[in-house]
Amino acid sequence: MASVIGRLRNLGTAARDSAARAVVGRFVRSARGATAVEFSLVALPFFALMFAILETALTFFAQNYFEDTLARVARQVRTGQAQKVEMTSDQFKAAMCVYLAPMFNCPGGLSIDLKKFSSFGSIDLGIPTVASGADKGNLDTTNLGFLGNTKGGDIILVRAYYSWPVFVNRLGNNLATMPNGTHLLVATAAFRNEPFPW
Repeated sequence: MASVIGRLRNLGTAARDSAARAVVGRFVRSARGATAVEFSLVALPFFALMFAILETALTFFAQNYFEDTLARVARQVRTGQAQKVEMTSDQFKAAMCVYLAPMFNCPGGLSIDLKKFSSFGSIDLGIPTVASGADKGNLDTTNLGFLGNTKGGDIILVRAYYSWPVFVNRLGNNLATMPNGTHLLVATAAFRNEPFPW
């Protein structure tokens, strides 16, 4: 009797082992859900790369659009239209914001610098940054000016600055150029005023 019970136990154990092996074998051979597992492994790098590419493209587009807008509005200074109406810095910003409003926080983040020089060789193209303190390395707007009373034949430098926000900046291709984590867009126009009579 004991030997019969032992044989039945061995048969039961063998059947359980055989059934377990069959279930494990089917699980290993099954391909259902493999796509979901593979996508979960690739999804994070894929979306991170996609967002980085989109942000880089948008930043370059914004830079080009920013430069084009400054060239359009600075033409009013070059031709004397701005001097005729005694345009101020705020009016110059407002004229730029007509074009920039869809993409930029305008005029809040926009800074304008318009200066007169004696020659093209004396133009300083350095970006004014804060030298010390908590804002060290960020744009220094304290010495930016707007010389609106220029005359025909004067050599003028107009620069516009805008701190462009950067969102995808931890992937090794960081677009931030300022310590505050933004990308500084700079547009420059250097020219000699046309010989207008006023």
